[in-house]
Amino acid sequence: MIVRVLSLMRKEFLHIVRDRRTLAVMFVMPVIQLVLMGYAATTDIEHLRTAVLDGDKTAASRELIEAYRASNYFNIDTYVQTEQELRELVDAGEARAGMIIPAGYGDTVAARGQAQIAFVIDGSDPSVANTVFAASQSVGQAYSLRLLRRATGLDPESLPGVQVRTRVWYNPEMKSANFMIPGIMGMVLYFLTTVFTALAIVREREKGTIEQLIVTPIRPLELIVGKVVPYAFIAFFDVLEVLAIGVFWFGVPIRGSLSLLLGLAALFLLTSLGLGIFISSASNTQQEAMLLTILTLFPSIFLGGFFFPIEAMPRWLQTITYAVPLRYILVIIRGIILKGVGLRILVEEVLAMAFFGVTIMLLAATRFRKRLE
Repeated sequence: MIVRVLSLMRKEFLHIVRDRRTLAVMFVMPVIQLVLMGYAATTDIEHLRTAVLDGDKTAASRELIEAYRASNYFNIDTYVQTEQELRELVDAGEARAGMIIPAGYGDTVAARGQAQIAFVIDGSDPSVANTVFAASQSVGQAYSLRLLRRATGLDPESLPGVQVRTRVWYNPEMKSANFMIPGIMGMVLYFLTTVFTALAIVREREKGTIEQLIVTPIRPLELIVGKVVPYAFIAFFDVLEVLAIGVFWFGVPIRGSLSLLLGLAALFLLTSLGLGIFISSASNTQQEAMLLTILTLFPSIFLGGFFFPIEAMPRWLQTITYAVPLRYILVIIRGIILKGVGLRILVEEVLAMAFFGVTIMLLAATRFRKRLE
């Protein structure tokens, strides 16, 4: 049995090596995904294009503008004379926010009054708008404390009140890349192994070579193992590739056990490989297999917690996410890499992932064997 499986694995490896375009896609696709997700899919908002309508034009208003510019949230390089000009800039997308300083602002500050300014925010992109809203409030509060200290000579921290001192664990800089790159590892394990396993088996059926394999002494189980193991090796190489780039290029820390991470990744391969076999047994062409893979991929991306937090979803949708295997591997990878947690913390996710892997693999192997017969 071992000899037959190894021979089939050797045949599959030779086919992969000879198909250079597919081989290039296998190794280059994770890098492209990593670069795009690491740089483009980010929620870190800085240097936002901001227009200013300074109706006061005093030293006090200019000091306020500099306070907002120094925060690095706002890139203030455009000044307008009217609110209509400001509206046109925001409508055209040339400014994402606008600061309006009314006439008399400086006099109100000098008289120790309650000066008011207005911030106009482009809410067409809520993620950007939320960041601008929070930044405009925090910078304004910090500047108000500075004015209070200057006017009274008192240290605001010595006054009665409540101070909230925040501490961010696991990702102190709150970098999006630290969240996205571990997620990409889960996507590589899920997508690449599923699609290439499905396509490899369907390709044999399209070319008619699978019938030649059937008449040999090779059993269905041996055929499955021989076909999928090479893609499991490639998936592991891609994971290590993504991990190395994430650590050495993006500076993502690995706080947990690397051996535990790779071991649980291997367990997850039961799910992705089984899904690929199942799709191949339900497809007659490679195009059909690709479409079915994409059909399973999109719900997993949106419901697995890759982009959007599951906690923000409606309750009924959160219940559905328990049926998405990608959910568990993302929690595991992010927990090990970012939090450094061990198996004791991840036992529920591991058990759920093992259940999905064994169940899907058994169903796929049964259906595949019936299809061969």
